[in-house]
Amino acid sequence: MSTFTSILWQEYILFKRKFWTITLASMVSPILYLIAFGWGLGGGVTVEGKAYINFVIPGIIALTTMTSSYNNTANSVNISRIFYKTFETFMIAPISIAYYALGKIVAGALMGMYSALLIIVLSIIFKAGITINLYFILIIILNCLVFAAIVFTVGVFINSHSDMSKFSSFVITPMSFLCGTFFSLDKMPLTIKNIIWLLPLTHTSLGLRSSNDNLTNMIIHPIILILYFIFIFLIGIRKCKRAE
Repeated sequence: MSTFTSILWQEYILFKRKFWTITLASMVSPILYLIAFGWGLGGGVTVEGKAYINFVIPGIIALTTMTSSYNNTANSVNISRIFYKTFETFMIAPISIAYYALGKIVAGALMGMYSALLIIVLSIIFKAGITINLYFILIIILNCLVFAAIVFTVGVFINSHSDMSKFSSFVITPMSFLCGTFFSLDKMPLTIKNIIWLLPLTHTSLGLRSSNDNLTNMIIHPIILILYFIFIFLIGIRKCKRAE
């Protein structure tokens, strides 16, 4: 457990030193999205019976928490593994690989949660009507953990920065636009809709909008996100242990 807390402390020190840089960088994209889709496209447009800005903000939160968790974990893993070559040192050290992996994943997820907090504050400033409750917060936490785990596991397999960029281009970028972040999935063809429904970000977007929905839908989304996290985390741990 000391390995886990040490990694979190290290990331906290880095966060404290770069607080304003991280904060301002985390606010740029959400502000642009809110201006473009809220004030620009959102005026007079309704989606699923609600004002478009109220529909799109949960999608923006899903998207931003994904990219923030992903990018922060990617930077941490890539730099330590490819540039400084310290990742392998941790794997052969007499410490728990599971705690090390969990520390990296939770640290990345916390950055995603911080970005979510900033968006919620911005949405209040923009006077968007979103419902924030424990279920809403749970979905955000699970989304951050899932994508931090994804990039940690991918980071164990890839061997260069260009490979990570390719993964982002072929996996993360399509999810950013196709998983119900900016539009309703009801208008998608059934075959494509079924494929999109399998992706984790889809369940984050739907989950954030279904905090007052029926109980069945509210249960499905967190369960799928939890299963994603467990499956991906175990793959990453297995790969690390093989590398030992």
